[in-house]
Amino acid sequence: MHKENKMGVMPIKKLVLSMSFPMMVSMLVQALYNVVDSIFVSQVCEDALTAVSLAFPAQNLMIGVATGTGVGINALLSRSLGARDYDKANKIAAQGVFLAALSSVVFLLFGIFGAPLFFKAQIDTASPIYSYGVDYLSVVCAASIGLFGQVTMERLMQATGKTTLAMITQLTGAIINIIFDPLLIMGIGPFPRMEAKGAAIATVFGQIVAFIVGIVLNQKYNKEVHVSLKGFRPDGKIIGEIYKIGVPSIIMVAIGSFMTFCFNKILLGFSTTAAAVFGVYFKLQSFVFMPIFGLNNGVIPIVAFNYGARNKDRITSTLKFSCTIAVAIMAFGTLLMWIMPETMLRLFDASDDMMGIGVPALRIISTHFIFAGASINLGASFQALGRSHFSTIVSFARQIIVLLPAAYLLAKTEVLNNVWFAFPIAEIMSLIVTLICFRYVYKTLISKLNKAE
Repeated sequence: MHKENKMGVMPIKKLVLSMSFPMMVSMLVQALYNVVDSIFVSQVCEDALTAVSLAFPAQNLMIGVATGTGVGINALLSRSLGARDYDKANKIAAQGVFLAALSSVVFLLFGIFGAPLFFKAQIDTASPIYSYGVDYLSVVCAASIGLFGQVTMERLMQATGKTTLAMITQLTGAIINIIFDPLLIMGIGPFPRMEAKGAAIATVFGQIVAFIVGIVLNQKYNKEVHVSLKGFRPDGKIIGEIYKIGVPSIIMVAIGSFMTFCFNKILLGFSTTAAAVFGVYFKLQSFVFMPIFGLNNGVIPIVAFNYGARNKDRITSTLKFSCTIAVAIMAFGTLLMWIMPETMLRLFDASDDMMGIGVPALRIISTHFIFAGASINLGASFQALGRSHFSTIVSFARQIIVLLPAAYLLAKTEVLNNVWFAFPIAEIMSLIVTLICFRYVYKTLISKLNKAE
């Protein structure tokens, strides 16, 4: 006998907070160690900081593949549990582990052969930025098994409502990374000074340990899902279902990585410092955006479970409450960017030139946060309800149709500050498209639940 799952019975506000808060905390820690990487790298020199910034699109794509696949596993697993199909839930978990291993092999090959080509497309090979960048990117991609394994273990726990255990996994990786960053980057004590490569090694070491911790926690405490690879065979149908949900999320990240790559190319037309500022912005904004993604990680299984259980009232209440939280967090983030941009930039040992570019950049770009909060939160419902392609449509329209062309045209004014206005322009359009898509999805699916009653 399986006891009643809390996602179908617990009061919505309490449920959303209990599911999301641990993930929001762990995402904040995740953001912290991403920032710590760059803070210590910036102590080496601005070229090293710029290199890590230019590596971001490729690294982000890898993270996107891991989390996108995880979204598919999470939503499909939650839906199966909501429908009480426990055999399928176990099969989904096993296929998810297989996909994690397969993805890590792909990025291992990219780390070995693709990292030099990626940087050659952005910067002269004689530049120190090139050497720092290849050192960093080749390590984080080649040793990606830790990332893919960690994310998969976390999603198995999230799907069954055990977000506190998932938080422990993330905290473990983050703390290890934070500890080893200064030791390996600066060469403290018995450790050699490895600079940018040291940051990469600290990152992957933390991920591998977190993966191992995730395996232990799943085996010991996650009794609703049993992962067994005995007699395992890839199941094309289940893999297809996972990617039907997850691929749109992966494509969204791929679009974002492409946008960042092109945006960096536009900024390099002004200076390498402008590209470094853009990289610093991405690190800082993660403190605002990561909690929203943590909120979504808690909301997706709730919505998916209650859709499987055909409970429309709980779906509606969940989305209303979570959207309110998302907008409030983003409003606070905007306020911080306006009040203390200088303090934030000093964390990265900003030169006078970087400070002059960075202060207006942070203030201008952050005006889009509130619009983004609503869009991201509503976008989670597309994934949970099996309509992830709408998220792809919104992301493509925002970043490719509006943001990049706007940035390109604004760069023609030869005023760098004008380029940053591409972000609020694109986000306002994104929210409009998101609301249109959400209205269609909600009316269509809720009407089905009404008829089922």
